[in-house]
Amino acid sequence: MLDIIEVGNQYYVRAQSSFADNQTRSLMSGDIFAVFDRRGDFQRMVSTEQGLFYKEMRHLSRLVLRLEEGALLLLSSSVRLDNAILAVDLMNGELQSSDQNDPRAGTLHFYRTNFLWENSCFQRIEVRNYAVEAISVDLILEFEADFADIFEVRGHGRQKRGQLLEPRLGDGAVTLGYWGLDGLRRETHVEVRPIPVAVTSNQMRVPIRLAPGEESLITVRVQCKSGEETIGFTSERDAVGQLSNRGGEISKVDIYTSNEQFNDWVNRSLADLKMLIAPTAKGIYPYAGVPWFSTIFGRDGIITGLQCLWACPEIAEGVLSYLASTQATEVDRDQDAEPGKILHEARQSEMARTGEVPFRRYYGSVDSTPLFILLAAAYFKRTGDQDLLARIWPNIENALNWIDHYGDRDGDGFVEYGRFTSSGLLQQGWKDSQDSIFHADGTMASGPIALCEVQAYVYAAKREIADVAEALGQSGKAGQLRQAASSLRKRFDEAFWCEEISTYAIALDGDKKQCQVRNSNAGHTLFTGIALPDHAERIIAEMGSERYFSGWGIRTIAMGEVRYNPMSYHNGSVWPHDNALIAYGLTEEKNKGLVGQVLTGLFDASIFLDSHRLPELFCGFSQRPGKAPTLYPVACAPQAWSAGAVFMILQACLGMQVRAMDRVIRFVHPMLPESVPYLRIRGLEVGFAQVDLELTKHHDTASIVIARRSGDVQIVTIK
Repeated sequence: MLDIIEVGNQYYVRAQSSFADNQTRSLMSGDIFAVFDRRGDFQRMVSTEQGLFYKEMRHLSRLVLRLEEGALLLLSSSVRLDNAILAVDLMNGELQSSDQNDPRAGTLHFYRTNFLWENSCFQRIEVRNYAVEAISVDLILEFEADFADIFEVRGHGRQKRGQLLEPRLGDGAVTLGYWGLDGLRRETHVEVRPIPVAVTSNQMRVPIRLAPGEESLITVRVQCKSGEETIGFTSERDAVGQLSNRGGEISKVDIYTSNEQFNDWVNRSLADLKMLIAPTAKGIYPYAGVPWFSTIFGRDGIITGLQCLWACPEIAEGVLSYLASTQATEVDRDQDAEPGKILHEARQSEMARTGEVPFRRYYGSVDSTPLFILLAAAYFKRTGDQDLLARIWPNIENALNWIDHYGDRDGDGFVEYGRFTSSGLLQQGWKDSQDSIFHADGTMASGPIALCEVQAYVYAAKREIADVAEALGQSGKAGQLRQAASSLRKRFDEAFWCEEISTYAIALDGDKKQCQVRNSNAGHTLFTGIALPDHAERIIAEMGSERYFSGWGIRTIAMGEVRYNPMSYHNGSVWPHDNALIAYGLTEEKNKGLVGQVLTGLFDASIFLDSHRLPELFCGFSQRPGKAPTLYPVACAPQAWSAGAVFMILQACLGMQVRAMDRVIRFVHPMLPESVPYLRIRGLEVGFAQVDLELTKHHDTASIVIARRSGDVQIVTIK
């Protein structure tokens, strides 16, 4: 993710307000998303994050429903479990009456439902009169469009903006427009039915005349348009139907446990993934998160694909296909691009299109390229899809070439980073805030920087992709890759191990000096297997200690380090995806104590959190009895790799590996935590076979029963 906490960083997300304080509600469908308040309104003066966004431009900055007499009173507000609809109950305050003793407050009930589809935001407002007399009121809809770029909303200043166009008024409709500096005309069309009596450039007035017990229906549609695109009209009924069916391709496996709160976490995570999945010309892709990262990120998509691979390989398939199609083919210093490098992020916003920010197609990730190879190898083992691997094999070879030539900047055998353009990211690993890579005394590391986890990813990428090379008839290449991985493992341990702190250094600076800081990055060496066995044992013990483990999860930086700050973005906070990768490193270990710690901590956090949703991150304060985890003020929620975390950690607990080529599901030292004594998995596909499994906890292991089996698949358990 882009860094968001450092003073002087131009891509800083300013925390003038907090999502935790504002109690916002988010909906998303492809390239359109909305951040509402609990009433279902957008009120820009309350929260700069609120609004209706389409292709990273805010098409409505204000949308408020009220009566002539004043604001409607909130009764309840919730997002449906499948993230399809925001449902809000409202009532009127006092109304003017000829009878001074009859203020008539609470006699009109407003049931408001908001949902998004394609390029539109739909609202249904059902009004019922519970008074004993007829009521006549005017319902007022106020609106405004500032057409602010997503980077403007995040706090990035602009010296020049495009031109707001004169509103066009029609019968029950207003069209607001903006001519951008990128040459695109963007429009927001607001339409209300039944037709209002009065329409102005920022307000519509709908008369409501209801007899006792009578109901009325008002519908609002806000349609967004960018450039010359042609988008077909979808009716409200069709939109609701399609919303209810979305994400079917990623929900073939049903997971159920004996703990209903755990089920809530799993179901919310799956619903978030369904909402964040967007179609591309190359297949589905999980957008990173709402609101700041509602677009394609290479690293995030890859890790989400890995997290969900056992249950839903379709995500990985789409991610691999898309990233292969956008792989860099030439040196472009403005984009931090080099041949073979995999995308960091792609943006559609005005500021990206004009070059005000470098992220239209940006390659400033040092880890996306080895992770791409690693995902390709993991996908092949999970599915046996040789056709896809054959198609993208040239991309894999280009990525391997980038690692060995462009990635290794000084020829020492390690992959380093250093930005080419001053407008790009200074730090280019997953911890990309400007103060995230430092020495034990707090001084910042100078580049080029070799990150601990990146070398681990390179090791695993070469080792694992060797099997694919073998399957594609390239045994000589496979041997070279295995030898390179073995050599890297030895050199890595010698260069990165810090005996004094019982872990690997977070990085080597440009002078090859270790950054001797206790860090969660070292936990990723467990995920890839690069850590030597005795060093892995010490890392596992450290990660479970109080200095690392907050009670909710493993901190990014351990307590006691000079830059430790539990309220920071990367220097002491807890990230669910980070914890999932660390836990996955113990998938085949007999002692899964740390996996159980991580699963229990994040599960406990989900119980306290709104909608049982794990955000992008939360603060690293130690768990206190009866108190919820402390929220980070501008964390994205939902976030794809946070939603995927539960599936990867659960896989680690079960020691589960699904191998389509061998037609086998293997469980190595399966374990269930105390909170989940029973687990059922239905519809797990292995090639053309399918199986339903039931697992039951027994002390420190779990028994497995095959409830149904269709086709040729074996279940192997190692205890």
